[in-house]
Amino acid sequence: MSKSIVELKYKNEDDRCYGLAGMAITLAALDAIDRVSSISLDSDDLMVDFIKDYYYEGSPLVSAKTSWNHILENFHITSAMMISNLLSRRLIYEKKDVEREVLNLLYDTILEEGEESCSLEEDEVRDLFNKTLAYSRRIFGNRRIYPMVDKFAKIIAERRTLSGSEVREELHFLQLI
Repeated sequence: MSKSIVELKYKNEDDRCYGLAGMAITLAALDAIDRVSSISLDSDDLMVDFIKDYYYEGSPLVSAKTSWNHILENFHITSAMMISNLLSRRLIYEKKDVEREVLNLLYDTILEEGEESCSLEEDEVRDLFNKTLAYSRRIFGNRRIYPMVDKFAKIIAERRTLSGSEVREELHFLQLI
C-alpha cells in the first residue's frame, strides 16, 4: 500500500471525528446542510447520509440539463466534503499542512469521479478542485474556528450519531452557521 493511500486513511477515532466535522461544516458553508439526513461516526460505509432527494436518479419528466445540473452540484458537494475532511484532519487535528502528494492523490480520485459521473474534462475538474481547495483552505485555515471545530468533533465522539436537524442545531449553537 502506498504512503499516500495510508495518509488518506483515518489514524484513529479522533481523526475520523475531525474528518466528519469538516464535512458537516463544509455542507453548512455550501448551504447544503439541509440535505443531510444524519451523520454517524460508527458507519462502516458512508458517515454522512443524505435525504432521498440528494440521490435523485433522474426522471423522464425532467430535462436532461436539469438532471445533469443536479448531478454536477452533487459532485461539487461530494468533492468539497472530501477536501474538507482532509483539511480539517490535517490543519486542525494534526496542526500541520497537507502534503502535496496527498492532495495529488485526492485530486486523482476527484478527477476519476468527475469524468465518470459528470463526463467532465480534466481542465473542468482541475478548476473545480482548485476553487474548492482554495475555499476550504479559507474555512479551515482560519484559526478562529479551531476551538469550535474541536468542540464539534467532541460532540460527534460523544453522541456517535446525529440527525440532520441535530447537526444543524449544534453548528448553529457553535456559531459555525
